[in-house]
Amino acid sequence: MESVRLQSLENEAHKHNQKLSSSETTISGDDQARGSQDVSKRGGWITFPFIMGNLAGLSVAAGGWGANWIVFLITKFHIGSIAATKINNVGFGFVNLFPIAGAIIADTFTGNFTVVSVSSFIALIGMAMLTLIAGIHSLKPSPCEVGSTTSCENPTKLQYLFLYTAMGLTTLGVGGSRFTIATLGADQFDKTDHQGAFFNWFFVVLYVGNAISFIAIVYIQDNIGWGLGFGICLIMVAIGLVLLLLGKPFYRLLKPKGSPFVSIARVLVAAIRKRKVSTKSLESLDYCYGTTGMSKMVQGTPSKSFRFLNRAALKTENDRQSHGSYPKSWNLCTVEEVEDLKTVMKILPLWSTGILLSITIAIVNSMSTVQALTMDRKLGSIKIPAGTLLVFSLMSTAISIFIIDRFLLPMWRKLSGRPLTLLQRIGVGHVINAIGMVVSALIEARRLHLARSEGVTHQPGSVVPMSALWLVVNLVIIGFGEGFQFPGQVALYYQEFPESLKSTSTAMISFLIGLGYYLSAAVMNFVDRTTGWLPNNINEGHVDKVFWLCAVIGVVNFGFYLVCAWLYKYQRDRNADDDIGEQQPT
Repeated sequence: MESVRLQSLENEAHKHNQKLSSSETTISGDDQARGSQDVSKRGGWITFPFIMGNLAGLSVAAGGWGANWIVFLITKFHIGSIAATKINNVGFGFVNLFPIAGAIIADTFTGNFTVVSVSSFIALIGMAMLTLIAGIHSLKPSPCEVGSTTSCENPTKLQYLFLYTAMGLTTLGVGGSRFTIATLGADQFDKTDHQGAFFNWFFVVLYVGNAISFIAIVYIQDNIGWGLGFGICLIMVAIGLVLLLLGKPFYRLLKPKGSPFVSIARVLVAAIRKRKVSTKSLESLDYCYGTTGMSKMVQGTPSKSFRFLNRAALKTENDRQSHGSYPKSWNLCTVEEVEDLKTVMKILPLWSTGILLSITIAIVNSMSTVQALTMDRKLGSIKIPAGTLLVFSLMSTAISIFIIDRFLLPMWRKLSGRPLTLLQRIGVGHVINAIGMVVSALIEARRLHLARSEGVTHQPGSVVPMSALWLVVNLVIIGFGEGFQFPGQVALYYQEFPESLKSTSTAMISFLIGLGYYLSAAVMNFVDRTTGWLPNNINEGHVDKVFWLCAVIGVVNFGFYLVCAWLYKYQRDRNADDDIGEQQPT
């Protein structure tokens, strides 16, 4: 599910980036050297079916694995519901952390095609192992005896090893290709309108792939067989990998340009090495501008914020070579590199407010599956799979993005005479998220009341006489909040991050969500150890209090966000916020 949200944010980000700059995608030095005739033979729409085929395969597989993973751990490996939730959150955390590593590897060493193809192959191995686990009895514990709640066999160490290896490979494969697929596709086009059309179709394929998983494959897993469900996912990954490889002769493969994170590291190292340099008359000293930095400039000297870092660009006798030049090194950086790092440091407090918000979202999303397992999931003659309910949050986010961009933001601009700023949009997302936490707590309190009044509290597996569709209410509210929150953050990062970090600014959202899922497992573990709110039989616990805790966290975090937003000053002078109220139709 998070893969769709992240790619929808990628789409939002690229639309915003097109408004900030009218420049087209540049071609690498090698492509330029080969001339326009050779370049015209590669890239373009001929690559579209191959890239989209790979995307569709991975999207179906990721949804079919992730949407029902908690149910698989509980029903087939006899893992407690809370422990399964923690494992699930750690897995999703890694799925959203790996894109950072994939982006760095692609930018620095291998290029996008290699990362996507290798990641797809790793995902194929992971899905193959999951299919074997589901189909071979010796790779999972024996089923519990009918009517017994105490004689369930625990997994062996070997079974755990096989399970976690499969999970690790799947998360690595899906996460490693997360943003590099988008970049690989964008590299095939020169014109920004073609890139925009590509991302629109990219967005559609992601949603269709995940919708198929959340509805059809989850139903197959619950009602026909886990082996068949995982097997379909395996086939889809295999088809996607084959299509990706078949398209290689047509791709425009750009050379890696080097990771901007190396520049950031150089600034930190150089500043530390020169920490003893006096700063009493720092403004009158020589700084490095560009490759040689021979000219002494007063105007444009390093800013006074984070003055410690200015030492990294300060020229000393030790930096000068025998022929008098000052080359960039781990001892000397340019003023531009120093200012780029300062820009990132200024925006980090705002970015950090999204961590706590992501933690609360991760807890509610994962606990919703556990709640649904204890509720009435019948819709007529159909029994809704517990994992399918999360599709409502996904669709709520997608629909809300459309409503916000096409109706709410233009209406706000018309009524107020000015656009809703990026910081305001993010703030609205924080408020809606806190409201969603409160609604989640109220619904769970009602569920617990019915469980106790009907006498099913101490009966594991018993169904509370309350429709699971009540969970849709809070999932829709939280999804609507994400429609304000995360696209606003993506647009802010694209606008505010330095040019050298534009390609990785969207991955900051992936990193944010990954931390949220990972830390949510730590929060739940802490609550589990210090309170009695999260037993495996949630009818005996107080998940409602966990949600109230999430609401408190959301309110406190919103207060922290207000302080950060009040102190923050936009780095760009060009009507930074006008884009939010002027999204172009797609």
